Amino acid sequence: MLRTGLFNLILIVFLSAGAAFGGAIDDCGEYAAFGVPGHSGDLLCRKGYLLSHDAEKKTPLWVAERMTRERLLAKLKRGNNFRPDVDLPRGSRAELSDYKGSGYDRGHMAPAADMAWDEEAMSESFYLSNMVPQAGEGMNRGIWAELEGKVRAWVQKRGELFIYSGPIYPLTGGKTIGRNRVAVPEALYKVILDPKRREAIAVIMPNEPLETEDMPKYLVPVREVEKRTGLDFFSVLPREEQDRIETAQPAGLWQ
Repeated sequence: MLRTGLFNLILIVFLSAGAAFGGAIDDCGEYAAFGVPGHSGDLLCRKGYLLSHDAEKKTPLWVAERMTRERLLAKLKRGNNFRPDVDLPRGSRAELSDYKGSGYDRGHMAPAADMAWDEEAMSESFYLSNMVPQAGEGMNRGIWAELEGKVRAWVQKRGELFIYSGPIYPLTGGKTIGRNRVAVPEALYKVILDPKRREAIAVIMPNEPLETEDMPKYLVPVREVEKRTGLDFFSVLPREEQDRIETAQPAGLWQ
């Protein structure tokens, strides 16, 4: 998977930016095998994912996973231990009180169901650093959950996928919730890379109740996600290969 020299370079970039680290960062090399999407924020390494956290918005900028067919074999029971991230200082993180009565769900970016292969991974998926304020019925508990299920079905068929998820915010203004002013995204993105076929699919969905059958309407080229977020996916690949993968408009949902 990830070459040691490349991961060390990524580590140096984050260290030079003064980023904080959670967990043993060397354990997250697999999630950065195609590079990290951005070099700002606080890098947090978890058993089942790698993320960069925005201390101003109190949400992740991006969350990277690697899912395999083998990891789908385990079926641990879902945990529900929602809690603030202990590796982030108070005032720079979301608290449970911020979501209480807000009208928004605590929306996982790395889904709990993706973590059923390991108890620690499952538990850590409930850190609020892995979540954004997400519309509930019709979104987090609707089309977004359906998309997460489709991704796991694609993993089953394809064997291995890299998944990147995160929020998109308005250029100015925007709503916040709670005393810590947790930012509410105007949209959410998900980028999925098949490392063997070297093809990708991406969606951008408004953070509002949507019709599940409309999912194909939200398919976009990966380059559109980059444009809306300022991130750079698959940065370790040659530029010409990035252009081929990232500019293609998905013809439809993968089967």
